[in-house]
Amino acid sequence: MISISIRKKLVTVEGEQVLDIQLELPFGEIIAIYGASGVGKTSLLRMLAGLDKPDEGYIKVGEEVWFDHVNSIWRKPKDRKAGMVFQDFALFPNMTVRANLEFAASGKGEVELINTLLQETGLWPLQHRLPRQLSGGQQQRVALARALAQQPEVLLLDEPLSALDLDTRLQMQQLLLKLHQQYGKTTLLVSHDLPEIALLAGQLIHITNHQAHWYPDVRDAFPESVIQQQLEALKKLRKDH
Repeated sequence: MISISIRKKLVTVEGEQVLDIQLELPFGEIIAIYGASGVGKTSLLRMLAGLDKPDEGYIKVGEEVWFDHVNSIWRKPKDRKAGMVFQDFALFPNMTVRANLEFAASGKGEVELINTLLQETGLWPLQHRLPRQLSGGQQQRVALARALAQQPEVLLLDEPLSALDLDTRLQMQQLLLKLHQQYGKTTLLVSHDLPEIALLAGQLIHITNHQAHWYPDVRDAFPESVIQQQLEALKKLRKDH
């Protein structure tokens, strides 16, 4: 179980707001995070990753305490079992594909894991190339593989597919499902795309007015007609592409 009870002041276009998150999340699920721009979706991921610090509260992942304001506990990002994929991929530009994965798995001696990830993501033929020699979709595959090479408890995805063209986005959605089925990582996925949420996520966190509402079934968050409409639109896109 991931237990989150945090508050954080945010500066928004509407002025200063307080993000108030109270959640108990199960392991092993893909959980979408949905909401309007500026409500705190990315801020939540950054606090889980250890890139931003809450003003108060706690974050517990299983038996590990990642943050506890009262007891002055704050685990640095490198000490958290969290892998994050950003919108801009954030790959090391002077490292090859393989070296990016090896750096993420540094000290773990996971040659077999790296080889497997390169194969499963279709990056094996590209493993000795630099990021600038790759397409956007290929770079996104590297970012996902690198996050998994860290062997995280929690995989944090901040709109990872938003910058991709439609064909590549559809391919990456299938890859995300495949990797989740194989590795079973608890995944928090920020997305504005309802078809993507309907396809990938089983559960949903809807952030409104800077507060989080958890739906154990994504279908409970939207009318069934909306879900069906989005799935039909997704099927049509796949057929046309």
